[in-house]
Amino acid sequence: MAFAGMNYLAIVVAAIAGFAWGAAYYMALSRQWLAAVGRVEPNKSATPFIISFIALLVMGFVLAGSIGHLGPDNVTVKNGIISGAIVWAGFVATTVFVNNAYPGRKFSLSVIDSIHWLGVLVIQGAVIGAFGV
Repeated sequence: MAFAGMNYLAIVVAAIAGFAWGAAYYMALSRQWLAAVGRVEPNKSATPFIISFIALLVMGFVLAGSIGHLGPDNVTVKNGIISGAIVWAGFVATTVFVNNAYPGRKFSLSVIDSIHWLGVLVIQGAVIGAFGV
């Protein structure tokens, strides 16, 4: 199996697309999310947004590397989506649920946040696959 390499433009576009998805998703579910975390007002600081975008760049880089390991002819939209979903199910959803279980956070918070990350990884996988190597 040959490593296909990474398309750095695809990684940046994937991070932007994932960020846009998160903005739309959490705007639509802002009341539910705030209730799940026990707050009435959102954090007004820019810091979480900066951290989120950097994390999305790292996530895109790692996902591109994972997809690239499928080989040059297998960097496709379909394989990107499948890879994103597998990474989400194996690493992200499990982590979200465990991290929210120990402090006794509401189950709905885990559901809301894990669906967000599913969208991010599927979108990033599709973008990376569409750009190819």
